[in-house]
Amino acid sequence: MRIYPQYEETTSDVQTEKAELETNYGELTTIADQQGEVLHGEITAIVNQRKSDIQEMKNKHLSTLNKNTEEITQKMAELKQIMSDLKSILKSNDVSLTSTYQSRNSEFRTLPPKVRVTVPSLSVQKINKDQLNEIFGSLSPLSINTEHDDTMKLAESVMSPPVKPLLDEPCVTATINTGYNNLYSVSCLSEDQVWTGGDNETMKLLNLQSKLLTSIQTKSGNKPTDIAVTRDGDLVYTDYHDKTINLIKNKQIQTVITLQGWYPLSVCCTASDDLLVTMISDDLKQSKVVRYSATEKQSIQFDDQGRPLYSSGGYIIDIFGILNNKSISENKNLDICVADYRARAVVVVNQSGKLRFRYTGHPLNTELSFNPFGITTDSQSHILTADCWNHRIHILDQDGQFLRYIHCHLERPLGLCVDIRDNLFVAECNTAKVKKIQYL
Repeated sequence: MRIYPQYEETTSDVQTEKAELETNYGELTTIADQQGEVLHGEITAIVNQRKSDIQEMKNKHLSTLNKNTEEITQKMAELKQIMSDLKSILKSNDVSLTSTYQSRNSEFRTLPPKVRVTVPSLSVQKINKDQLNEIFGSLSPLSINTEHDDTMKLAESVMSPPVKPLLDEPCVTATINTGYNNLYSVSCLSEDQVWTGGDNETMKLLNLQSKLLTSIQTKSGNKPTDIAVTRDGDLVYTDYHDKTINLIKNKQIQTVITLQGWYPLSVCCTASDDLLVTMISDDLKQSKVVRYSATEKQSIQFDDQGRPLYSSGGYIIDIFGILNNKSISENKNLDICVADYRARAVVVVNQSGKLRFRYTGHPLNTELSFNPFGITTDSQSHILTADCWNHRIHILDQDGQFLRYIHCHLERPLGLCVDIRDNLFVAECNTAKVKKIQYL
C-alpha cells in the first residue's frame, strides 16, 4: 500500500513539470531577447561614436583647407594691388614715384604652402562567429536523468526503515568549546569532527576535545551566514552581504554562485549532492528556496493557491548580532524542511515543492511562542528544530506530528546537525559551545 502512492506522487511531479514547461522555456527566450537588446545597444553606441569621430575629422579637414585657401586668396589680392599700382606708375609723369618704388617680387616668388590632408581609414575587423557566440552566452545542454532506481530504493526504505526508538532521557555525551563570542552554525564532518561558524569571518573545524584542527576565513571578510558539508566532505558557506555561495575544497575557496537581486541565507547539501538555499529578495519582500546542481534547477516560492510559502523579511537582529532566520534541511523522504523563524513555523514541502504541512509548535502549548531557528533530520526521517528562546529542541515525525522535546540544559540553541550515527550536535549561541546529544 505504500508503493502505489509513490507512483501517484511521481505522476503528479511530472504533470507539475509539464505545466511549468512554457514558463521555464519562456524565461530562457526572454533572457535571449534581453541579451540581444543589450548587444544591439552596445553596437549602436559604437557605430554612433565612430560616426561622430568621422564627422569631427571631416570638419577639421575642411577647416584646414579653408584656412589654406584664405592665405592664398590674401596673397593673390595683394598681387593684384601691386600690379595695379605698377600700371599707375607707368602712366604717370612723376619721376619720384619711379625712383621710390621698391619691388616685392622676391617676397612673392615663394608660393604659400599647399596643405595636404589624408582622409583617415576605418580598419574593420572580421567578425568571428565563435567569439560572438561566446560574448552572447551559451546555453547549457538539456540534461535528462532517469531516477527510477532511486525511486524504488526510496519505496523500499519507506517500507522497512531501520528502527531506532527515542530514548526516554536524551543525554549530552560531549561538549565542544568553540572560542567564539556567539555561535550560530554547526555542520558534521564526521562523528568526532564538526565545522562551526560564529560572530566573525573564521570558520573552525574542531574535534570533540575542542582542539582546533583547521580554520578558514571567508573570501570577503564577512562572517558566514550558514555552513554545510557536502557528501565529499567539502565545506559550503553562504555570504549574505556578498550575495555568494562558496565551496571550500583543499582549503581553496571557490565562489560557485553569485546571486542577483537576492540575499542567500541557509544552505544544505542533499542526498543527490545538490544544494538547497533559502534566500530573500533585495527589498526583503519575497523569500524562496532554490535548488542548485551547478546551475539553478528548481525554485520553490508559492503554494498551489499562489500564496507565499515562506515569510518575508531578512535577518533577525538581536543583542547577539544578526541571525539567519530560515534554516533548511532535506529529509530522508526527500521532503524539504525550512525553519521559518518570522512565520513561527516549520514549513515542509515535498521534492516537487508542494506544501505538505506547517508545524507551529506543540498543539497543547499556548503559553510560549514557537521560535524555530536551526533544523536538521535523521535516518528515521525525524525533523528536529531548535526552539531557541524556549531553550529546547522539538522532535517531529516526517508528517509533522510532535514526538517529544530535548532539553539537556540547552542555552539558546541555534544551529543543528546530525552525524551518520544519529548523534545530534547543537550550537548554543550564548555559551558558544557545541553539545553532542544522544537521543535515539
